[in-house]
Amino acid sequence: MKTNKASSSQHPADSHDLIRVQGARENNLKDISVEIPKRRLTVFTGVSGSGKSSLVFGTIAAESQRLINETYSAFVQGFMPTLARPEVDVLEGLTTAIIVDQERMGANSRSTVGTATDANAMLRVLWSRLGKPYVGSSNAFSFNVPSVRGVGQMTVEKGGKKTEKREFTVNGGMCPRCEGMGSVSDFDLSQLYDDKKSINEGAITIPGYSMEGWFGRIFNGCGFFDADKPIRKFTKKELHDLLHKEPTKIKIDGINLTYEGLIPKIQKSMLSKDVDAMQPHIRAFVERAVTFTTCPDCGGTRLNEAARSSKIKGINIADACAMQINDLARWVRGLDEPSVAPLLATLRHTLDSFVEIGLGYLSLDRPSGTLSGGEAQRTKMIGHLGSSLTDVTYVFDEPTVGLHPHDIQRMNELLLRLRDKGNTVLVVEHKPETIAIADHVVDLGPGAGTAGGEVVFAGTVDGLRASGTLTGRHLSDRASLKRSVRKPSGVMKVRGARTHNLKNVDVDIPLGVLVVVTGVAGSGKSSLIHGSVSGRDGVVSVDQTPIRGSRRSNPATYTDMLEPIRKAFAKANGVKPALFSANSEGACPTCNGAGVIYTDLAMMAGVSTVCEDCEGRRFQASVLNYRLGGLNIAEVLDLSVADAVGFFGAGEARTPAAHAILQRMADVGIGYLRLGQPLTTLSGGERQRLKLATHMGADGGVYVLDEPTTGLHLADLEQLLGLLDRLVDAGKSVIVIEHHQAVMAHADWIIDLGPGAGHDGGRIVFEGTPADLVAARSTLTGEHLAAFVGTQKRPRQAEALRAQ
Repeated sequence: MKTNKASSSQHPADSHDLIRVQGARENNLKDISVEIPKRRLTVFTGVSGSGKSSLVFGTIAAESQRLINETYSAFVQGFMPTLARPEVDVLEGLTTAIIVDQERMGANSRSTVGTATDANAMLRVLWSRLGKPYVGSSNAFSFNVPSVRGVGQMTVEKGGKKTEKREFTVNGGMCPRCEGMGSVSDFDLSQLYDDKKSINEGAITIPGYSMEGWFGRIFNGCGFFDADKPIRKFTKKELHDLLHKEPTKIKIDGINLTYEGLIPKIQKSMLSKDVDAMQPHIRAFVERAVTFTTCPDCGGTRLNEAARSSKIKGINIADACAMQINDLARWVRGLDEPSVAPLLATLRHTLDSFVEIGLGYLSLDRPSGTLSGGEAQRTKMIGHLGSSLTDVTYVFDEPTVGLHPHDIQRMNELLLRLRDKGNTVLVVEHKPETIAIADHVVDLGPGAGTAGGEVVFAGTVDGLRASGTLTGRHLSDRASLKRSVRKPSGVMKVRGARTHNLKNVDVDIPLGVLVVVTGVAGSGKSSLIHGSVSGRDGVVSVDQTPIRGSRRSNPATYTDMLEPIRKAFAKANGVKPALFSANSEGACPTCNGAGVIYTDLAMMAGVSTVCEDCEGRRFQASVLNYRLGGLNIAEVLDLSVADAVGFFGAGEARTPAAHAILQRMADVGIGYLRLGQPLTTLSGGERQRLKLATHMGADGGVYVLDEPTTGLHLADLEQLLGLLDRLVDAGKSVIVIEHHQAVMAHADWIIDLGPGAGHDGGRIVFEGTPADLVAARSTLTGEHLAAFVGTQKRPRQAEALRAQ
């Protein structure tokens, strides 16, 4: 029998099965080349700062997004972020990249889990079809659409022109009292103005309200009150016009302006934003001047009375959104209505995806800005699980962050499901459970910062384990339980804790020891510690809120280390400290101390070029003539933390204040960072450890750390555990919220919450030593910790998954 030779040969279109990277030099990458298989799961490993994010996000994903953006018209590109081409010689075989990162979701207080995932939109359509009584279209159930009634104009032409007036109505579901926010604000007027002064004497104390600018001209020219009269002498009408007057057109010096009362102005300019998106001084003012209470009209549901009156099987849409998602999924499965069968199928799939991914404890009305980084990443993943797209590249940044070992198994299954749909899945990860399921591993190193940036291994997991690289040597590490634990010096009592899902919890937290709080995601760990412990006197809390910083911010400025360094330079040279700040008198006048010049090319991508005058050093040439210990200020800022420890520790440059901060930075494992490295180039794990180093200098007897192993390589765990031991041995009490079994095994005392998440959690299910937890195996944490300390072999579950 003859065989058709052409049919057995590979089609040319099927030969593009690799992403090829040649000559990548982004950040600390050292001209590296690597081939990544398509339609496979590739995990990128290496110590923090080795260049994983620079390769995956800064090079591969960035170039994919840039090329896609260039396919749009110049007009559309004008509304999109401008992306520069990454430093790389050749990138071949790229596909569309979808980045699922850990950035917090939504700087908008109207964004909820439901609105962010389209689940809310599907529920609104469902109620508009099945809800009794009928109150309108899906807009009638939206808290973001107000009820509007107005008169429009329509022109009808029949042989001649005729104009008809028509009334139109938009029936939105927004609560008119709180305007869909769910809460109403009450103002402390004493924080808005000093009533003993007149407006021209600076009575108004709201940030940005200077009498020297436009506000001064508006208040003096509006004619509603006397700006030279003390506010306490205002009449009722004058005080009302100052505080509450609706927007009113006025004319000052021939210019048309709008006057508006202080309170509506604050509500529009400040209170419409998410608290986390505000500048620090604005946030401080809002927290000081405004108190938020649940809206009395809608009870916090954000919906008007009509929307709340329409029900399906006795519940309204607000009740459905307030349900825990796993309960809502069960309720939706009980609905059987042929007229909306396709909608119900899609809604069930979306809600089931939440449960599968370990987020069944959330509710759809949960504000998206309150989700942790890991929760936000998994919420973004929901949409991709049901997507019809294939042959795209999904890029994940540590998807196991904030996950209990019990939940990591489910996350692994979801990553493999995305791969099996024919997608390329790239994962930056440190957890051995996820590395174990990889089809291909790329290990970067050998060290961090300037000591990293090279591909030290590329191949299979078994090959990595036998390779002898830092990751390979530590991949099979297992912790052993402590033979003896410290005795507590006292206890911190928590009584009747009911924050979020906690069920009237009573617990005595030992002091003077290392306490680890564990439990599945959503079991109530953060609610217990941040709700009942963090606010107490003497407690220093290092949570997971991201540190904010522009490209001008760096480790030296963030930790306040630059202040003693500038003073040391000034003292040694007999000049002003301000000369040694790139944001002050010493800045290069050409680039204003930025080191680079940014050119905005309007519709095209902006360009940044190194400043020719200062050659990127940010300072005036005259400033660089001043030296301390033989180095100028630019050379000092180019030192790594490890080198700076020795430089400021002894000799002519000895600066105890700077040395103490540097030593803490080295202790938390970021000794490779440069003092002047922009904060925008730091990874999430590096930023958290920088924050930890800063807080370690604070006075306090109790330290609360929220998952300090985030972004930490297996090889750095020992250093972190040593740091925790030193804190305890110095007389501090350390409370760690953590999922990593090595930290649990190292604890003196474990408090385990559960048994499940959401309303299935919120209870203390175990208190005692790690040895007792392993012996009892009475909780999910106990079972996983027993498996972790009891074997040196790779997890069987991961081996089975990888074989699928």
